[in-house]
Amino acid sequence: MDKFSTRYRTVFVHLKSNYTNMENQTTTAAIDGLFVDETQIPEAYQLTPIHQREYLLNGQLVPWDGEVAEVYSPVYVPTEQGLKRKLVGTIPQVSPKESLEALDAAVAAYADGQGEWPTMSVEGRIACMQKFVYLMIQKRDQVIKLLMWEIGKSVADSTKEFDRTVVYINDTIDALKDLDRQSSRFEQAEGVLAQIRRSPLGVVLSMGPFNYPLNEIFTTLIPALIMGNTILFKMPKHGVLAHYPLLEAFREAFPAGTVNTLYGRGAEIISPLMESGKVNVLAFIGSSKVAVSLKKLHPKPNRLRAILSLDAKNAAIVTRNADLDVAVEEILLGALSFNGQRCTALKLVFVERQIADVFVAKLAEAVGALVPGLPWDKGVRITPLPEPDKPDYLKACLDDAVAKGAKIVNGNGGYTNQSMVFPAVVFPVNDQMKLYHEEQFGPIVPVVPFDSIEEPVRYQIGASHGMQVSIFSNDAAEVAQLIDPFVNLVSRVNINCQAQRGPDVFPFTGRKDSAEGTLSVFDALRSFSIRSLVATKSTEANKQLFNAIVRDHDSNFLSTDYIF
Repeated sequence: MDKFSTRYRTVFVHLKSNYTNMENQTTTAAIDGLFVDETQIPEAYQLTPIHQREYLLNGQLVPWDGEVAEVYSPVYVPTEQGLKRKLVGTIPQVSPKESLEALDAAVAAYADGQGEWPTMSVEGRIACMQKFVYLMIQKRDQVIKLLMWEIGKSVADSTKEFDRTVVYINDTIDALKDLDRQSSRFEQAEGVLAQIRRSPLGVVLSMGPFNYPLNEIFTTLIPALIMGNTILFKMPKHGVLAHYPLLEAFREAFPAGTVNTLYGRGAEIISPLMESGKVNVLAFIGSSKVAVSLKKLHPKPNRLRAILSLDAKNAAIVTRNADLDVAVEEILLGALSFNGQRCTALKLVFVERQIADVFVAKLAEAVGALVPGLPWDKGVRITPLPEPDKPDYLKACLDDAVAKGAKIVNGNGGYTNQSMVFPAVVFPVNDQMKLYHEEQFGPIVPVVPFDSIEEPVRYQIGASHGMQVSIFSNDAAEVAQLIDPFVNLVSRVNINCQAQRGPDVFPFTGRKDSAEGTLSVFDALRSFSIRSLVATKSTEANKQLFNAIVRDHDSNFLSTDYIF
C-alpha cells in the first residue's frame, strides 16, 4: 500500500470515528430529552385519563364502586416532583367473588351446550360477529391511542395491530363459512350414514399478553367465541384500558353471558376459577411457568383443553455463505421490532466465526441508526418499555455478559433514561451468560460465534423452547443440511428472513415448552371445537327420516344448508 493510500485510509477512519461520535451524542441527547411537557405532545395524541367504573357481566355493563388499580404509561411527563409516569386511568380491581360471578354467568350462558349461543346456527353466530366488527371499527382511533399510551407502541405499530385484528376476524368468519360448507354434506361408509360437524367445548378462559394486548388475545378469543363457546376474558397486565371502548360492542353484539370480562390480580381471581373445575378450555399466552401452575389447579385435568403460546428463545443462524446485508436487515427487524417484545422475536444470533466481526460491525451500525422516541414521533423505531422493572433486568443481563467477557459493540447500547433503553448488540456471548439462556424480551441482541454448524443445532436440542429458527445462507446444500434437523426441533424454519407469526393462515405453534395446540385462522376453529356426528344405519326408513329433518329445517346441526 503506497503512502497516499495509507494516508487516505487514516483520514477516512478518523472522519468516520468523528461522525460516529457525533451520532452517538445526538442519540444520547435525544434519549435524555425524550420526555417533554404534555403541552408539547401533538394535540391529536394528548390524553385525558380514563376512569373505568364498569365491567361486562352477563350482558350488562355493571357499575363498579370498589377498589381500583391505577394504570400508568411508560411515557414519563415532567411534574413538580420530577419525571413521573403519565396516569392513563384507573380500572376495576375485582375480588374472587366477582370473578366467580363471571364464571357463573358463562356457565349459565353455555348451559351444558343447551344455551342460546352454543345452539345458535353458524349463520347466526357469524351475523353476531359481523356486528361486533362493525362496532369495533367505530372505536378504532380511541383504541389505537390507548395502545400507544399504555404499552408505548408506535402509532404505526398500534394502527397495524388494530387493522390486522379486524382482518383476522374477517378471515376467521370466511374460514368458518368454508368449514360449514365442507360439513354440509352427508358421508356414508360401511352401511352407516352420518353428518359430521364441529361443536363447542364449553367455557373458555382467555388470557393474553401485554405486547399485543388486542391482536394476540383476539387470536384465541374470536375463534373460541365464534365456535359457540362462552368466554371469561381476563385482561392483560398492560394494555387493559385499550379494551374499554370495546365493552359496549361485546355487550351489543352477543347474547347475555357469552362474553364476561375480568379485571384484577391474576393470582387472586384466576385460581378460584380453575379450582372450580368449570373451565373447559384454558387459552393462555404468556410464560410456561404460569401455564403449568394454572393447569395444576384444575381438579379434572382430563376435562381441560389447553391452547397455549408460551416462552421462546428463537435463534438466528448466519453462515459464511449468507448475504450479510439481508441477514442484518432481517435480524434487525426480527430482534428489535417493538423493542424485541415479541414471542417470535429473534433473541439469540449464531454467526460463523470467520465472518463474525464483519457481521457484528454491520449490525451495530444498523442498530445505531435506529430512531428512539415517543410513540407518536415520526419515524420512531425504539420506544419506552411498559414493564417498570424491565430496564433494571436488561441492565443486569448486560452487566452479567460484560463481566463474563462480552462487549456492547454499538454506540449507546443499553443507554437508559427511565423507561427508555437503547438497543444493545452484545458480542461474543457464550453459554455461561444469562443472555444465552434467558428470554430477554427486550432490546438486546446477543451474538454467539460458532465454528461448527453442529453448535447451534446442539443449542436447540438442549433448549427448553422450540418455536422458530431463522437460517441465513445462500448455499442450497448447507440450507438443506440445516432444514432437516431443525424441522424436528422447532415448529417453523425461516430461510433468509426473520421469525414471525404471520401470515395468519399459516399454522402457529411450538415444540417443548413453547406451545400447546396450533393456532392459525384455520387451525384455531378446530382447536376450540370438537368433531361431533349424527349417524344412522343407511336404511330407506332412516334416509327418509333424515330427509324430513333436513327438508323442514328442524335442526341446526343436521342440515345441508350452507353459507356463501
